Amino acid sequence: MNKAMKIVIVIALIAVVGVVFALKQKEKGQGLEPAVAASANTETPAEKTVNLPRLVDLGADKCIPCKMMAPILEELKKDHAGTINVEFIDVWKTPEKTKEYGITIIPTQIFFDASGKELFRHEGFFSKEDILGKWKEFGINLEGGK
Repeated sequence: MNKAMKIVIVIALIAVVGVVFALKQKEKGQGLEPAVAASANTETPAEKTVNLPRLVDLGADKCIPCKMMAPILEELKKDHAGTINVEFIDVWKTPEKTKEYGITIIPTQIFFDASGKELFRHEGFFSKEDILGKWKEFGINLEGGK
């Protein structure tokens, strides 16, 4: 079995797990609203002192698209410190976060305003340019970063 076939199988398995999780959530009658409300209180004490817009990426260290997101997130975190908070959550290490944030597929990026209100979410790989463009739509221009 070649490397490409293994990658396709892993991605297919992740998708199946996501679908099963979504179906279980639907059976329980839980929507996204409680999960979004709960996510607003996940800031560290340092983040609570300064309310900044926040980008939360939920994924896993071993997931291929998540690995592709890692350098983008690190660059955003470094270049825009003090303007936005960037957070990565490994849902394979902390599976309770999938329920808390109401996610079904990884990676998922969730954009929050400074008050903790969810503005937008995206599933799958999201390029740096697309992330910057999305923040710009919300009135936060990060393109002149460090």
